[in-house]
Amino acid sequence: MSDAPQQDLHDPYPTRLDHAIAPIERLEPAVWGDAGSGPLPAQDLEAFAAQGYLIRPDTVGEDARPPLGHELERLAAELGDDDPRVIREPGGSIRSIFQPHLLSELVADVVRSDTVLPVARQLLGSDVYIHQARINLMPAFTGTGFYWHSDFETWHAEDGMPQMRAVSCSIALTRNYPYNGSLMVIPGSHRTFYPCVGATPDNHHRSSLVAQQFGVPDENTLTKAVDGDGIDQFTGAAGSALWFDCNLLHGSGSNITPLPRSNVFLVFNSVDNTLTAPYAADGIRPEYLAARQTRSLGLPAPSS
Repeated sequence: MSDAPQQDLHDPYPTRLDHAIAPIERLEPAVWGDAGSGPLPAQDLEAFAAQGYLIRPDTVGEDARPPLGHELERLAAELGDDDPRVIREPGGSIRSIFQPHLLSELVADVVRSDTVLPVARQLLGSDVYIHQARINLMPAFTGTGFYWHSDFETWHAEDGMPQMRAVSCSIALTRNYPYNGSLMVIPGSHRTFYPCVGATPDNHHRSSLVAQQFGVPDENTLTKAVDGDGIDQFTGAAGSALWFDCNLLHGSGSNITPLPRSNVFLVFNSVDNTLTAPYAADGIRPEYLAARQTRSLGLPAPSS
């Protein structure tokens, strides 16, 4: 018997289908707040609405970076192989650690910092909570990439996220070069939802966190998207943050260089966009992947 509640609502973003259908125009705005509701000026909000992403330098200060790096090492050493929050590469090295904000006060401080939380609240126009958080490690020589995908497609299909009212913040803890597996995005792709073909397998998260095969656009769709909008890449100094819309198509190549890469990855969801039943999966994913408890982030909400 399925452990997911029944989903009776009309689905504006159908996906994981048995046949291809046309792309769907986005219904929601990409920016819900305004220049008076947070630290981002009007030009940054306009750029985010148009491109679907924004790079913010010095999100984590120079003094805080070494302690965070040590914290990553501590978590990697202390969490056992049987902890489901630890995802490993096929060769055995750690790929991701989920829920670091609940395991480390240093990471929790980053979430609540004045360079992070107010930006999330401004972009989403409401109070927010952590839908998902993880540390991503791209080891030297052996780090494998992430195939092109929209996070919202997964969160909608497998977690029951109803609206495109979530935003991701990827904070670089090491320098991102064009050649060490840094994130690539298709600017403007957040304006379109691309339905995917193929039913969600049972317990899909056990394989998709290493290599995603379901819920990814086909090559023809990706070619058309890139032909129209091109590809941008997140490069730059440690401490920089890439903010990107939940529906932006993104991915990364493998890292065959001697230069490892790591980042803290935070997903903020609006408290007005809480999860329902999955739209295209039989069971709900674990809490560490899709929070159904809207935990307070410990700071007063913005005034409306």
